[in-house]
Amino acid sequence: MSTPALTPVLVRLKLSLLRNGLRGSGGRRAAYLASAVFALLFAALQVAGLVALRGVGHVESLVVLLVAVLALGWAVMPLFFPSGDETLDPTRLVMLPLRPRPLVRGLLVASLVGIGPLFTLCLLMGSVIAVADGAAAVAAGAVAVPLALLVCVALARAVAAANVRLLSSRRGRDLAVLSGLLIAVGAQVVNFGAQRIGSSGLEQLAPVADVLAWVPPASALAAVHAAGEGAHAVAAARLALCAGALAVLLALWTRSLTRLMTAPDGSTLPSSRAAVRTRPSGALARLLPAGRTGTVADRSLRYVWRDPKTKAAWVTSLAIGLIVPVLNAWQGTGSVYFACFAAGMLGIMMYNQFGQDTSAFWIVATTVSSARDAHAELRGRALALVLITLPYATFVTVLTAAVLGDWRRVPEALGLSFALLGAMLATGAWTSARFPYSIPQEGYKNVAPGQTGLAWISVFGGMVAAALLCAPIITAAIWLNVSADGRPWTWLLLPVGTLYGAALTVAGLRLAAPRMAARLPEILAAVSRA
Repeated sequence: MSTPALTPVLVRLKLSLLRNGLRGSGGRRAAYLASAVFALLFAALQVAGLVALRGVGHVESLVVLLVAVLALGWAVMPLFFPSGDETLDPTRLVMLPLRPRPLVRGLLVASLVGIGPLFTLCLLMGSVIAVADGAAAVAAGAVAVPLALLVCVALARAVAAANVRLLSSRRGRDLAVLSGLLIAVGAQVVNFGAQRIGSSGLEQLAPVADVLAWVPPASALAAVHAAGEGAHAVAAARLALCAGALAVLLALWTRSLTRLMTAPDGSTLPSSRAAVRTRPSGALARLLPAGRTGTVADRSLRYVWRDPKTKAAWVTSLAIGLIVPVLNAWQGTGSVYFACFAAGMLGIMMYNQFGQDTSAFWIVATTVSSARDAHAELRGRALALVLITLPYATFVTVLTAAVLGDWRRVPEALGLSFALLGAMLATGAWTSARFPYSIPQEGYKNVAPGQTGLAWISVFGGMVAAALLCAPIITAAIWLNVSADGRPWTWLLLPVGTLYGAALTVAGLRLAAPRMAARLPEILAAVSRA
């Protein structure tokens, strides 16, 4: 009896897992389809923009940089953010009698199935259209597109396989905190680079593009431009360099899989070291209110310090919330209103409050017997977030105003920040009860398989709802600044925004509490999913 080829089996497995994941509920199916439509629409707009840039001077520099950033995203995003390819975690295959090389081939082909690879393919094809000039360039593009796509996918898989055990350990998840900070800084570097390009033109990218033209997979797209200019030897060298990088990545991936499938996992071995010391919270606990609210707030603050994934999310949000307004102000392109970004980034932490509990949420569920208990639970979690966010948002606002020298707008910026925080606490409490999802403690994923679209839709939907709830304060701020008679009264936005945010928080918690109390089994099933 002949053994069936492994690659078709893995491709069918990937398709079956994606198909079965959509059969769970109508909400999950709608969330996945909405995220897919959004991604494809964004890809179509990007392709249209690249096609429109055809013939523009130095467009090849933009394309090379775009592909380099795309490859960096493939390498980093699967480790620290939800991706669309959670279904083929190599740790789930270690017990099967599979050889690494056929497994690598099968996983590589199966990894090409999904929204992410399709999005990348669209961008690569648009990039080729933007720079291809002549038959030689078109022929080079026909080779460059699949080669660059394979390099991106192999890069993501090789990095993930090499770090899967590190990131599943306590120490590795702690290291993700620093990685999240580096990602936040890198995102802002890209943002400021885009601003500079918009103000001074694409020629500013030429020095960087000349270097990245020899770095795979950007070298594949640079080969297309070189072929169009008649530099066939340079084009061939850049394509060969990209093919060599693919071979190296496949070899590293194979080596990581071999070690993963044969070496013992020491992450569960008992440690000989003493128990890890944690910061005492006794002084803080004495300042918290008595009863369930204070106890829940103290427990949530302990999660922030002890749980690696929660700590990583908090540090990343704190870093981005500070970097965006302050660096924009330092560049001279910012505003004090950008400080609201700090409150927004930390307000996101209110969404999916029960996901960090995972299956341990059953302990919480057994202590909630009424809407009153649920209200105290949600109020305690919101209090823990407020204790960090209020002083932090105030600090970021004052620092941004100091960099800009615009002290007059500090009260209104603080009022807007506090109103936005209240709106996000309200919508976050409701979405936590209505759209919970699991945050796996093992592995490197932040969302359980099949729940990625639900997670993105719930977070972005809540953010849009929070922005709409803040519309009265935003309208008042615009009117007071536009009207000559209203400018002396802009300071009123601080108390009004604070009271409005507090009212939204109270209303949101009261609306979410009955829903949480009525959906405890559903919440437990959602956050317990592995």
